[in-house]
Amino acid sequence: MFNRAGGGSADGTHVQTDLRFQLSAVMALQEASEAYLVSLFEDTNLAAIHAKCMTIQPKDLALAWRLRGECS
Repeated sequence: MFNRAGGGSADGTHVQTDLRFQLSAVMALQEASEAYLVSLFEDTNLAAIHAKCMTIQPKDLALAWRLRGECS
């Protein structure tokens, strides 16, 4: 699924390029992005638990980003 995610652009147009990626490079990007998201959602879940909530909310995600220094 990850290798199909990069097929287009955000506005729905498709730009033809001659770029090719090695399978190992795509797999490395997938592994890194999954690790980042898992870690981010772990922090988000901790914020929700701290607020005595059972489900995560956008404010929990915003707090996790802010504590990590990733959001201005």
